[in-house]
Amino acid sequence: MNRRNFAQLIAATALEGTFFRAVAQVAKPSAPANRFSCEIAMLKVDSYERCIEIVAEAGYQGVELISFFQKWTPEEQRRMMAKMRSSGVMIDMLSGLQASFAIPDQTEEFVSRVTAHCHVANGLECPQINIKSGKRLDIDPKLQFAAAVDNLKRASDVAEKNGINIVIEPIDLLENPTIFLTSVKEGFEIVRAVNRPNVKVLYDFYHEQRGAGNLIEKLEANIQWVGLVHIADVPGRNEAGTGEINYTNIYRSLGRLHYSGFIAMEYAPTTDPVASLRKSRIEAQQGIAEGRRS
Repeated sequence: MNRRNFAQLIAATALEGTFFRAVAQVAKPSAPANRFSCEIAMLKVDSYERCIEIVAEAGYQGVELISFFQKWTPEEQRRMMAKMRSSGVMIDMLSGLQASFAIPDQTEEFVSRVTAHCHVANGLECPQINIKSGKRLDIDPKLQFAAAVDNLKRASDVAEKNGINIVIEPIDLLENPTIFLTSVKEGFEIVRAVNRPNVKVLYDFYHEQRGAGNLIEKLEANIQWVGLVHIADVPGRNEAGTGEINYTNIYRSLGRLHYSGFIAMEYAPTTDPVASLRKSRIEAQQGIAEGRRS
């Protein structure tokens, strides 16, 4: 702060106490605000341009893509990227990788597909990709665990060269009865074994509640390995507050633990999508702020 600005601050401060609070705020900036995104397939809107408008109107900074991008022509991609830039929205996470990290004897194909997917992500200015485990095989689970660790280390090398982060996502058995990775507990064990800063877990509270519960304790024990969180309530996969998960306490925990990543809404709105997403964002921000003050 230069002398002129400092003098202006003094002049603008009528009371001594207010002055010292202002100086403290300059000297000690507040924690960075979380950014918010939406997995747009849940909006059930056919127009990607309208999806961008919805999330921007709701005060969000990101969208997550599963399949939209796979149909774009080069011209459509240029138009969509321009639309996002003008709206202040980015693609914060890209799914749709047709490869699985926990399948032995498929390493070459897996690495090849990860490489191609990273190139796609770079073209879409997206810093993060989502990789699923694949099916649970009729073999010793330890062999799949070992394959997962080895393949993710190789994927980490590829992603690092491209400036990309990786999140792995457990899916509950009610949604996918054949998948290998079903809980964040095992997900955290895998990423700890991989031990690379660009490989973390996507903590989807909806999937974890359906499969195991005990959401906050696992969050607290592994916060350094959480790369992204997904929000939806159980049952129904609708807004937080429509079901059994106490999201107020989860948001407070995220704030207390200084989680700084994206908070992604992956739910089907039960009301107007702009109003629903805006309300969800405000509730999350309030809970996180409470947690940071505690």
